[in-house]
Amino acid sequence: MKSTLITSFFLFFTVIATANVSEAEKEALLDLYVATQGDQWIQSWDLNTPVTNWQGITVENDRVTGISLLFNNLNGELPASIGNLTHLRTLELSFNKIEGNLPTTIGNLKNLQTLALNGNALVGEIPSSVGNLTNLKQLHLSSNQLSGNVPSEINNLTALEVFNVFDNQLVGALPVQLANNSNLKELMIAENKFTNTEIFSMVLMSNSGTLDLQKSSIVPSAKTVIAIETSEDDN
Repeated sequence: MKSTLITSFFLFFTVIATANVSEAEKEALLDLYVATQGDQWIQSWDLNTPVTNWQGITVENDRVTGISLLFNNLNGELPASIGNLTHLRTLELSFNKIEGNLPTTIGNLKNLQTLALNGNALVGEIPSSVGNLTNLKQLHLSSNQLSGNVPSEINNLTALEVFNVFDNQLVGALPVQLANNSNLKELMIAENKFTNTEIFSMVLMSNSGTLDLQKSSIVPSAKTVIAIETSEDDN
């Protein structure tokens, strides 16, 4: 009986030790490594070891569910194959040197809850495919060089709690429906050229706090953080 238990233990340990992710997910991670000069990262990956040992990678049930490589000197563009990591819940690549466009395939990551790319050098428009991320709770794109309008598909993100596009080159009107999202707690949109920030902030505040019409002032709830520009900021 004792020998049977020992044998079962070692068999179980062997299964755990050899467990790994699918080839498609591993290839997507390798593409990220190559595209962002992984051999120059501050904390690089030993590609001869299992994916479960790679720095910043979370694997659950043989599926890649998290990538956290902030402040790690990633230098280059995100590969389109990032969209093959369909089980990701967290993609945290802030404060690196990632450039180029945010790939449209990012919209394939429908389990994603946190997308954080603050402090990089991303350019171009926010792809409309971001609207497919209906489980997203936190969107952090601050301090890049993103331009154009915020896509109306952002309205689809009804679970969103944090919308952070501070310090970009975004223009036009923000999708007002976003302000009516009862889950939204933090809105950081300053240092852009949006045309409706005052109306947008009033809608959001009246939804999440109290709007004092007699004093023409807005009192936010304790959970709400607002960073906007008003006409006074432009003078």
